[in-house]
Amino acid sequence: MERLLGETVAAGRDDRAEANQNGDLADPAERLTAEESDDAVTEGLRERLAAIERAEDRIEQGVFGFSVRSGDPLSDERLEADPTAELTVEEARAT
Repeated sequence: MERLLGETVAAGRDDRAEANQNGDLADPAERLTAEESDDAVTEGLRERLAAIERAEDRIEQGVFGFSVRSGDPLSDERLEADPTAELTVEEARAT
């Protein structure tokens, strides 16, 4: 995940550097769309990495598999679908 995030940040930086060079400015919207896409992917990866780190912390603390809100156990199905889940299905729906 960290490697993928680093690669995505570098790709975004490269896109911006390329956009700032003199050249064909025929379609600035395309360049802007690419930059926004890079930013969105980067943000998603940062959020996912943070969720993984929080899950690792819960493992170390011995509270993995329990809701961070209520302390209720998370179902096996919930953890299989998303090992970084922090809330029960019901709690997540209510948010």
